[in-house]
Amino acid sequence: MKSYAYLLVFFLPQLVSAQNFGTVHKDSVAVNPMPLLMTPVLSSRSVKPFIIPAVFIGYGIISLGHNSIRDLDFSTRDELQEDHLLFANHADDYLRYAPAAAVYALNLIGIKGKHNIADQTGLYLLSMGIMGVSTTVVKRVVDRNRPDGSDNYSFPSGHTASAFAAAEFLNREYRQVSPWIGYAGYTIATATGVLRMYNNRHFVSDVVAGAGFGIASAKVAYFIYPHLKALFRSKQNISYSLVPTYQQRSVGLAFNGTF
Repeated sequence: MKSYAYLLVFFLPQLVSAQNFGTVHKDSVAVNPMPLLMTPVLSSRSVKPFIIPAVFIGYGIISLGHNSIRDLDFSTRDELQEDHLLFANHADDYLRYAPAAAVYALNLIGIKGKHNIADQTGLYLLSMGIMGVSTTVVKRVVDRNRPDGSDNYSFPSGHTASAFAAAEFLNREYRQVSPWIGYAGYTIATATGVLRMYNNRHFVSDVVAGAGFGIASAKVAYFIYPHLKALFRSKQNISYSLVPTYQQRSVGLAFNGTF
């Protein structure tokens, strides 16, 4: 089995304990004066939120070798294609954005989330930026062929990562209103991943890893956003732009700034 463990190291350990830098309160984004780049101290509290996404990503990494998990990828693909050879449904192209759209819809009808709409937008864009960069880099490094043979960007699933980042975003904003709102978001995200497999665009492990990257991206965004916001506020002369990008069917975020 090739050594792909560094992929997990690439994305999580440096960011996993960012929670120690500050606290996000219900009605405002507050930070402590500790510098963002100061080395954090790991604690069970900071690591715990990343256990599930780490397990998902780890499952995907294991599949990069020749083992039973990889065999499951092929057997599941073969069964789906045998039973649904002509299946073609592109709802997954739109469902991945549905949980995030729900945040704005709920705001529109007067149901407020944890943050105001400006901070919600910043948090979502940051989540998608982290997700887009991380999945794009890993896709190019792993170079896995898609089930349908269309290209070599199968691992991880960008659509699934996008959907689960949006679902975690919805959950974080509205879980205090009702946990069922978050459950609905994760159900939609799961449906997105399932459709990616039915459309023969991804293997099971691609989808599982994509879910991990998506959830972790949103969690990291919520940990570091208050500090980025404080950093920008502290600059007297600063101009920057955040531009959404779309590459290899994955959404990302391009940043340009002058300090």
